[in-house]
This record gives sequence, C-alpha cells and structure tokens, in this order.
Amino acid sequence: MIFDYPRNVRFQCLRCAICCGDTTERVRRILLLEAETRRIAQAIRKPIEEFAMRIEGHAPYVYEMIKTVEEGKCVFLEKKECTVYPMRPLICRFYPFELKIVGNAKREFFFTKECLGIGKGERLTKSYFKSLLQQIKKASM
Repeated sequence: MIFDYPRNVRFQCLRCAICCGDTTERVRRILLLEAETRRIAQAIRKPIEEFAMRIEGHAPYVYEMIKTVEEGKCVFLEKKECTVYPMRPLICRFYPFELKIVGNAKREFFFTKECLGIGKGERLTKSYFKSLLQQIKKASM
C-alpha cells in the first residue's frame, strides 16, 4: 500500500485525555466500525445502544460513540483512563493522526497540533505508520 506520512514528527501520548472528548475549540466525533462496536458490546456485556448510536454517511464508520452530557467526554473515560483501552476504536488508536485518501487512492497521514504529545517523545518512523495501517485490518474483522 502506498502512503505518505509526516517526516520528523515526534509523538508520545501524555495520557491527558484531550482526545476523548470535546474541547472549547473542537467538537469531537468518535466514530466506530461495525466490528469494533460489536466487540466492545460483547466485552462489556451491554447493548450497543447504551454506548453508541447508528450513523449514516461516514462509511466505513457506522456508529458514533455517545458522550457524557455534562462534559462531552467519551462514556468510557473515567478519570483520564479508558475503560475499554485494549479494544478501543480504531479512530482512538490513530489519534493524533488521521488517514486520508488523496488523489488516485494514495493514502496520507496528517496530525492535529491540538495534541499535547506532538513534539514529545521519539521521532516516528515509517514502520510506526505502517503498523497503524495494519490495525485497519484487525479492527474490521
């Protein structure tokens, strides 16, 4: 698969949980694939409707995570900790990066500067972004 990625970017997750909900600058949409939504429902032993709502027009995503009314945070966030971390959605695994199709099916990674971990930690290599691409297959199964 041909893809481009940001060279010389450093990233380390600071576990600040800014990615888990709305901020004053951005309303966050935590989109979910069908397979990962079902995996979460099975793991927590609750119906999908308790944590996600069906959406249209965002293929391949078919659900959106419900957020807390008061704070606009993911329903699985407790004290800056994700309670479903091992099975967290693909969109969460990618953050602060996003994959877009550019031109003739070329894929390109972009990142958001709102993430406090950008510029921290080790410089990311092509293999890091390749591993993100491999997670797409896992999440879809």
